[in-house]
Amino acid sequence: MIDDASDYHVERVDLGDGRAALRFAGELRFRQCFASWAEVRRLAQAPGRHVALDLSAIDHLDGAATALLLELRSELDRAGVTSEIVGAEGSVRAMLELYGAHPPRPSLQQPPAHIGAFDQIGRETLALFGESKGLDYIGDVVVAGMQALRRPRLMNWADVPKLMERAGADGLPIILMINFLVGLVTAFQAALQLKQFGANIFVADLVGLSITRELAPLMTAIIVAGRSGAAFSAELGTMRVSEEIDALRTLSLDPYQFLVFPRVVALVLVLPLLTILADLVGIAGGLLVAMLGLDLTANAYLIETQKALSLWDVSSGCLKTAAFGLNISLIACQRGLSTHGGAEGVGRATTSAVVTSLFAIVVVDAIFTVVFNALGM
Repeated sequence: MIDDASDYHVERVDLGDGRAALRFAGELRFRQCFASWAEVRRLAQAPGRHVALDLSAIDHLDGAATALLLELRSELDRAGVTSEIVGAEGSVRAMLELYGAHPPRPSLQQPPAHIGAFDQIGRETLALFGESKGLDYIGDVVVAGMQALRRPRLMNWADVPKLMERAGADGLPIILMINFLVGLVTAFQAALQLKQFGANIFVADLVGLSITRELAPLMTAIIVAGRSGAAFSAELGTMRVSEEIDALRTLSLDPYQFLVFPRVVALVLVLPLLTILADLVGIAGGLLVAMLGLDLTANAYLIETQKALSLWDVSSGCLKTAAFGLNISLIACQRGLSTHGGAEGVGRATTSAVVTSLFAIVVVDAIFTVVFNALGM
């Protein structure tokens, strides 16, 4: 028996037939009971097959003392002695439930399920058919555009210049540098072959046509897809998971008019402007190679470029980039608005927006090229 008149006492009572009870009374606090807890353990481990830890006379139980009780019960179980805690009521029972009444939580890391090849094909097929819901999204954007034309005041026009600045002016340095290097590399590759036939001057034709019709529009769209497309998707995805989109609807603001349509307009307008600047620096890259590697003068190169190019060559590239801008903005906004799953979902939506945009750019470019060749343009 352990007796502390000011705090608590513990008494072991043998009930016969191998059964015993360890009766606690008073206030069981860690500071007071820790010094004598070794004696409590000795009393509990006395001979017996079943020990009941009786807390019916306990007035107060703190958290650390609760941990000691649960550890004592575990020691008895490991020693082959059946034990249980009985008589706990009120705050004492609540403390025990807080520490030891809950079952252990299942592991959050479940082993990955094996997915067979046919199962994976089926999943991807269903996901592909699920993309048909994008037609509803296109319809909503078209309706928002028609309403903006009928009632311009409903449109969030104030965001268009800001979005054009972010997509255009902020990305202009990297766009110009990449297209300058593309023009320079194209001229280098052409120069190796043209030198053999003494046709150095035709490097201007090759660089001018390839840059204005294909390379500048394509490289500009790819860079904008990586910068602005990812940014649009991440912004709208974050707004989606944080329920800001639902808040806009609560305020009677259409997300397609307020968020999507301004981004579509911004990219459709800014990409042709970026393409014209990309054409100029791409031709300048070819000019540098012509002057340093082919012994051509700047005047001869520019005159040959002027002869080789027509207004349609530049206009066709700008037309392509307008279509590229439409694809990038629609895909990025759709991925953003369909985001779910918190931060991880935003990451998946951003990745999907960039990859899908790049695929769409190549497909649209191929369609334009085939159509232009079929029409002899």
